[in-house]
Amino acid sequence: MIFSKSYCPHSTRVKELFSSLGVECNVLELDQVDDGAKVQEVLSEITNQKTVPNVFVNKVHVGGCDQTFQAYQSGLLQKLLQEDSAYDYDLIVVGGGSGGLSCAKEAAILGKKVMVLDFVVPSPQGTSWGLGGTCVNVGCIPKKLMHQAALLGQALCDSRKFGWEYNQQVKHNWETMTKAIQNHISSLNWGYRLSLREKAVAYVNSYGEFVEHHKIKVTNKKGQETYYTAAQFVIATGERPRYLGIQGDKEYCITSDDLFSLPYCPGKTLVVGASYVALECAGFLAGFGLDVTVMVRSILLRGFDQEMAEKVGSYMEQHGVKFLRKFIPVMIQQLEKGSPGKLKVLAKSTEGTETIEGVYNTVLLAIGRDSCTRKMGLEKIGVKINEKSGKIPVNDVEQTSVPYVYAVGDISEGKPELTPVAIQSGKLLARRLFGASLEKCDYVNVPTTVFTPLEYGCCGLAEEKAIEVYKKENLEIYHTLFWPLEWTVAGRENNTCYAKIICNKLDHDRVIGFHILGPNAGEVTQGFAAAMKCGLTKQLLDDTIGIHPTCGEVFTTLEITKSSGLDITQKGC
Repeated sequence: MIFSKSYCPHSTRVKELFSSLGVECNVLELDQVDDGAKVQEVLSEITNQKTVPNVFVNKVHVGGCDQTFQAYQSGLLQKLLQEDSAYDYDLIVVGGGSGGLSCAKEAAILGKKVMVLDFVVPSPQGTSWGLGGTCVNVGCIPKKLMHQAALLGQALCDSRKFGWEYNQQVKHNWETMTKAIQNHISSLNWGYRLSLREKAVAYVNSYGEFVEHHKIKVTNKKGQETYYTAAQFVIATGERPRYLGIQGDKEYCITSDDLFSLPYCPGKTLVVGASYVALECAGFLAGFGLDVTVMVRSILLRGFDQEMAEKVGSYMEQHGVKFLRKFIPVMIQQLEKGSPGKLKVLAKSTEGTETIEGVYNTVLLAIGRDSCTRKMGLEKIGVKINEKSGKIPVNDVEQTSVPYVYAVGDISEGKPELTPVAIQSGKLLARRLFGASLEKCDYVNVPTTVFTPLEYGCCGLAEEKAIEVYKKENLEIYHTLFWPLEWTVAGRENNTCYAKIICNKLDHDRVIGFHILGPNAGEVTQGFAAAMKCGLTKQLLDDTIGIHPTCGEVFTTLEITKSSGLDITQKGC
């Protein structure tokens, strides 16, 4: 449907475009009907567009001349024209995690008929969960709450120095904590189901597998099969923890899938891996007073700034976490059953023939995650995946090798594996698919935080990456150690917290890397990430007045460069 004016050159261009595509249009020339002005007024209220042409395709508002041609160039217009009501749904989303739910809800808001398929295959230990994906159930949410529990333990220690007197023996109760956390997660699961129902999104707790183009088979936990068709599909199946592939790993080890709902305290724990999941879990377990060892194959926090990663590890080591470097497990044996039982771990050196043995109550594997893409029939419809990683290559609009299939979240190749990224990309994808916007997800300068006992927040490039991209001579790195005021009276160590910015000398000292190791690093990083989005420079930081006394203010007074070699240790508060 084109609302036009017969003398308008822009209207003529749009009519000619549809004519060239062989598309029949309903055209209303507003200058040739009696109530044309009134129609234009109503259109303005509905679409927020005052001008003509005003174009609708299959009930989706496309916009004016420029928007129509942009939609044509991007392929969106052709997709809208091809939409066929013969399909059961306009959109089926496979995966009910952060990205999938965000995309489904946005598509429903735009008036589309949407279905979400979500099915959690139980872990080898039998753990499964409700709607909401990894983040809500076995990721960010329970992780941050357990991190908070550990921080409260530290705060109790600090409080005595601030005058708090208590005689009762303080100890941590694992069962009380996990019950409270699981209750909160259950309320979130319910909230997601309610939200889908309110938006008229069909939610089906079944496993999806493509059988032919535009058609998917769904199997529920009883093995009953149903088939659905859709014009578009979004794959948002996420990832699950990887196993070692050695004797005893799936039988006796747990992963982050199991830890947060573990019905008993894990006791003496070996954490295998050096990912952020490994270090975060090791950190809060040690914070509860448990005996924790981390077995590291090579480096800590691969992909993160390595200077910061080593500082994270060093702090954890000083606070009771033991590290076994350059070792990998080769066999896990059960010595005793129980809650927890006893496990013997045989490990070998990655650099020689040395082997070691250890006995632990719990072995937690955190060695990476694998994409859930291999058993869903993608090969039957021609969706290409990276055979090694299982990730799906997508273009800049999240489109896979098959035009009507898209992928968002952790399974998208080369994209940050972060919940807010999945949410943003899913929402913007729905808007593009159904004509509400042409905006693409911006994957540059995405901030993140590692919630280790001493938090590490970052945005932009790691120092190694910045040197690789811009060359060392074109960078200026400002840094300092600092002592949070809260730590002074508590008697916690000076010269442990650290701040660093990496500036591009060729671009007005623009900040291209931001790094902080200290309390509340996530809260500090979030604000500076917005500033980096706006083009933050060293001069702008210098011109900003800090809030005293805070940790964040340290970035407004950075003076010492790495290249100067000057001492950055603090002598006072």
